[in-house]
Amino acid sequence: MQVRTIQYDTSEYRQELELRNRLLRVPLGLDIYAEDLPAEREQLHYGLFDGELLVGCAIAILKSDQHAKIRQMAVDTGLQAQGLGRQLLTAAEDDLRQRGIQWLELAARIEAVGFYEKLGYQTVGDEFVEVGIPHRHMEKAL
Repeated sequence: MQVRTIQYDTSEYRQELELRNRLLRVPLGLDIYAEDLPAEREQLHYGLFDGELLVGCAIAILKSDQHAKIRQMAVDTGLQAQGLGRQLLTAAEDDLRQRGIQWLELAARIEAVGFYEKLGYQTVGDEFVEVGIPHRHMEKAL
């Protein structure tokens, strides 16, 4: 498995959209293609690949020179709980650190809070609802 960046509006980006839609939107009765996808042109996309097949992804929004937000992180269902999410997020964090990012934030689905805590993220504030499901705001200093 290899982590590499994905360029907007490429065949790899289309694989990313399909994966995110299948794992993160369809189960909630939503459609990723109804979202503001052109805004993603300015965001950093990371893909976890098994050969040429995308099996995981994460996006980083650069909020400032030192701060970024991780969003839309997903690993294909059949490959979860094998350390691949850790590999993907660690690689994204390393890249962001090299870009000068010093702290990260994210909105974690409640069932994923433990995963992020194991990687050094801390919950901040109260539970909130986003896309119809409970989340917690989390942060990490790099």
